[in-house]
Amino acid sequence: MSPSEEIAIELIKLDYSSVSLSIKREDKIHEFVSGNKFRKLKYNIEAAESGVYNQLLTFGGAFSNHISATAAAGKLNNIKTIGIIRGDELNDKSNQTLKFAKQCGMQLIFVSREEYRLKEQGNLAKKYINKETFIVPEGGTNPLAIKGCEEILDDSTSRYDYICTSVGTGGTISGIINASLSHQKIIGFSALKGSFLQEDISKFVNKTNWTLNIDYHFGGYAKVTPELISFINQFKTQHNIPLDPIYTGKMMYGVLDLISKGYFKKDSKILAIHTGGLQGIQGVNTYLKKKQLPLIL
Repeated sequence: MSPSEEIAIELIKLDYSSVSLSIKREDKIHEFVSGNKFRKLKYNIEAAESGVYNQLLTFGGAFSNHISATAAAGKLNNIKTIGIIRGDELNDKSNQTLKFAKQCGMQLIFVSREEYRLKEQGNLAKKYINKETFIVPEGGTNPLAIKGCEEILDDSTSRYDYICTSVGTGGTISGIINASLSHQKIIGFSALKGSFLQEDISKFVNKTNWTLNIDYHFGGYAKVTPELISFINQFKTQHNIPLDPIYTGKMMYGVLDLISKGYFKKDSKILAIHTGGLQGIQGVNTYLKKKQLPLIL
């Protein structure tokens, strides 16, 4: 797989601060396999095409960006894909994410939440995995994914003092840390409640120029608030840049809040990584509509 277009870096001018903020639009890599999902899948797809394997199997929830991107990547590269989906009450018509995955040719297998906890091990694995199956973990994080995420940084990003990214499973930030330069500090904004990801990230990196911020999760993974929705909509109106509510919306809220509080050194150059995930907006809007709350634009 290769990017379909060059990634744009757009400058946001901040009148109230002495720092500058840019966004690396990884969401523009590809229409269906974008952002960190492209980076994570790049070398996994290459491995699955090696000739040893005849199918790729992975795991995810009902609105999973990873499931959607893997299905699309499989179709683009003519690789059979299987998705183990959490929730045996679901089917391939339950929402647009699952419909899209099915249309891309992914075989969807719906299992109970109890059975799903087995994931790569135990009876669940024995049912659907053979020696010719290439397995990609939930969220896509493995050494091949981290190798791909290292390519997010390049010569054009060397001028930045801070690199900020959202964090889900830790693969994206691990790659960024590994590729970072000595003068750069990496800040991860966790989409999950708790600091347990610190240990997961530490397994994949050998640098100490990073920190994990756990103050902007808005209640936990996939949780949203009216304040967050308002911020995302205002940001899109002002800058014409869409943000997803699971990852990038929370990160950008956190970055701008820290800037307003004087967290960053004077005259610092900050780069925020837009990791994509925009297909997830539809799932959150379904929830918001049921609750009769404002929708994401």
